[in-house]
Parts: sequence; C-alpha cells; structure tokens
Amino acid sequence: MDFFGHLRTINHHKMLVTKTCFKVGLYKQGILHDLSKYNPVEFIPGVIYFQGDRSPINREKELKKCSRGWLHHKGRNPHHFEYWIDYSINPSGKLVGMKMSKKYVAEMVIDRICASKNYLKEKYTDRSALEYYMNGRQMMLIDEETDFLARYLLTMLSQKGEDYLLDYMKRILLKHKNRDYHVIDGSLVLD
Repeated sequence: MDFFGHLRTINHHKMLVTKTCFKVGLYKQGILHDLSKYNPVEFIPGVIYFQGDRSPINREKELKKCSRGWLHHKGRNPHHFEYWIDYSINPSGKLVGMKMSKKYVAEMVIDRICASKNYLKEKYTDRSALEYYMNGRQMMLIDEETDFLARYLLTMLSQKGEDYLLDYMKRILLKHKNRDYHVIDGSLVLD
C-alpha cells in the first residue's frame, strides 16, 4: 500500500498526457484526461495494489479476478477502446467494438505513450507503446478501423519518433477533427 507513490504516479501520468495532448491541439481532452482516477472507487484500489512499475489494476485483477476501479474507469473515459464496446444490432447479439473518433484514438495513443514512459522510465523507447499494444491485441474487442489507426500511429512513432508522430497528428490527422477516417485496401484514408 503506497498512497503517495500512487498519487505521484497518476499525477505524473496526467501531466505527461496533458502536455502531449496540448501539443496536438487536444486541449479539453488534455485537461479532462483520467480525472476519474481521483475518484475513491479508482484511487483506493490504486493505493492498495500500487507497485510502481505497472498498473495496479493488473495486480488487483490477478488477486480478485476483477477490478471495480477499472470498470469505473473504462466506463468514463472514451479514450479507452473498452468504453466503445456495445452489443451488435445483428441477430447474433454479440458484443462488438464500435468505431472511435480520431480525437479519441489520438488520445488513446498518447495515453499509451505516456503510460509506457511512466512505468518503463529510462527503459522507454519509441517502440515501447507499440510493443505493449501488440502484446495485448489478441485479447482486444476493438473495431477494425480503430485498431488499424492505432497501430498505424504507434508504428509511425516506432519508426519516425515522437516529434514526427505529434506533428502528423496535429497537422494531418486532427486538422479536421469532425471528419471521419476509413481503411480501404489496407490503407488509411482521411475524409
């Protein structure tokens, strides 16, 4: 149990995400990012299961098979693909991942970059966020186009660096925030 360790970790993460969101023009998202982590339903388990080198949610899940804090968190933060899981309207009635808007995919990528920096510290490289994403990808229930865009951006980061990625996000991806994106013949197409 480490109250101040957890508080420092989430404050540092929030600061990193806010600064990075500001760099790409996502000011409101930067300010509002992860505010639910300060809610007792998320904060208290974070203190109890704090480890410093990974999310306390994972430790809580290992011990209790469920994390109420995570269920609370993902339901209030649209930069998580899990926020966008819904039931399908087709007769099978299965759960499906709904398509995320560009601004939330951008925030999701920024969140992954900053979480990797926060937990890996000096071991972080521009490839870290992509490796983390790909390691968990087979378990994801995510829309195909959303997944493609996230991988596209994380691959860009790993190959060309953070400055290039953030410039691309600001000047090209988010230039027209309300326009959609599509994947056509394995290529990203921005409307």
